[in-house]
Amino acid sequence: MAHDDTRTLADIAARMRDIDICMLSTHTDGGAIAGRPMSNNRQVDYDGDSYYFTWADSRTVADIGRDPQVALAFQGDKHFQVAVEGRAEVIRDKAAFAEHWTPDLDYWFKDGIDTPNLAMLRVRAVRVHYWDGEDEGEVKL
Repeated sequence: MAHDDTRTLADIAARMRDIDICMLSTHTDGGAIAGRPMSNNRQVDYDGDSYYFTWADSRTVADIGRDPQVALAFQGDKHFQVAVEGRAEVIRDKAAFAEHWTPDLDYWFKDGIDTPNLAMLRVRAVRVHYWDGEDEGEVKL
């Protein structure tokens, strides 16, 4: 594999925005690793933050409460993949919800940002590793 260190975080984030679903992995209370598909709603900032809406009483939120270290796996087109190591934070603030809300979320959360038991996860990337065909590289934050 060729090693390509010329990609910036902005380059990678722009490509990640085209991938709606990723796998979010957390550490469970028993020490296992649990993964589940999550939608980033194409809300990937250039600084490496990504946002996901979920239920406040979900296993995901409980796992993050015990151990905020998470992993994200993105599979794009044309052999583009990204593995993100990061720290997750659970946000319960409606103003923050509004900043990242998209109309597609209304399907899952019928009352919008006023949906009872709503939480938002912010995953702040620490390390981003990508593969793009035969090129690969890493960005540390």
